[in-house]
Amino acid sequence: MSAALALEVSDVTMRFGGHLALNGVSLRADAGQVTGLIGPNGAGKTTLFNIVTGLMTPQRGTVRLAGRDVTGLAPYRRARLGLARTFQRLELFGLLTVGENVELAASVRRRRRGDGPDAAAALRLVGLSGLADVRADELPTGKARLVELARALATGPRVLLLDEPASGQDETETEAFRDVLLSVAAAGIAVVLVEHDVQLVMRTCAAVHVLDFGQMLAVGTPGEIQADRAVLDAYLGAAPEAGR
Repeated sequence: MSAALALEVSDVTMRFGGHLALNGVSLRADAGQVTGLIGPNGAGKTTLFNIVTGLMTPQRGTVRLAGRDVTGLAPYRRARLGLARTFQRLELFGLLTVGENVELAASVRRRRRGDGPDAAAALRLVGLSGLADVRADELPTGKARLVELARALATGPRVLLLDEPASGQDETETEAFRDVLLSVAAAGIAVVLVEHDVQLVMRTCAAVHVLDFGQMLAVGTPGEIQADRAVLDAYLGAAPEAGR
């Protein structure tokens, strides 16, 4: 096992009644890289995130953080081991300011570990220092998603799961967000990115996993994924340069 391996999901199967949501799915994410997870709606991406974070327990398979089997651990215990996540649906405290939202996460880290990034540092990293005193419910969606990212970073994660973080961003915001993701990875964090913006995924990720109907259709570099006929037929339809 590579020393850089931060997250390893092995042979995970998840059923909801008669529906097979995930069928023997495996995924790995290395520290210092952004790993993409793409696929059509209903492919099982969010279900896989729920399993990694402990919100769901699979019928089969294992989840390991830095080599440690955490499959049976509660979500809060996984968080203490350095796992953080954002959600597809915004989960901010709307009546609190941007700074207060992020400070809540930073204070939890300090109480638990006595160290870690502060709220101001997390806000600087995502480019929101100037909005620290603005109430969260006054932000447009693109900015609010950056607050979620800053809040996750304030916990000092080793593995960061991002579920549709670029949703609601315009082209300029997405380009700036890409720079933030690369900076986060460069700090040694393993980032797993679920995103429908295929251009962003292909330009940012070192490796891409493609889910389709609960099965891992392909794994490879962005170039390999864009050239994979099965992926083109099932999801992309055309190379990202030609359209999404």
